[in-house]
Amino acid sequence: MTAEISKATFGLTPSEYKEVKGLKRQNLRDHMNDLEMIFSMLGEASTTAIVKTQNPSGFVENKKAARQGGSVAGNARKELEAKTGQKVVSSNNYLPKSKTTKEIASKKNA
Repeated sequence: MTAEISKATFGLTPSEYKEVKGLKRQNLRDHMNDLEMIFSMLGEASTTAIVKTQNPSGFVENKKAARQGGSVAGNARKELEAKTGQKVVSSNNYLPKSKTTKEIASKKNA
């Protein structure tokens, strides 16, 4: 269900989102900025509220609820993007900057 919520919220599955951020085995949430985290949480909370009120049974109905909850967050994200002119999804991450080959070579020669 997480993939359904993410797809409806951001237009990306978690795997695709990790690719955008250049992540491999790292936790996606650890590399989200405030807005990315807020919209992710909105999609999850909306899905929970929908599930509680609609009481879906089975995979197909729960998948539908996940899409609906994600759409609430997705619509809010799109509205914010329209008003600010900036995308919420960012390729920025909190990985340490890797050293360049030149920096590594100069340290070996020192």
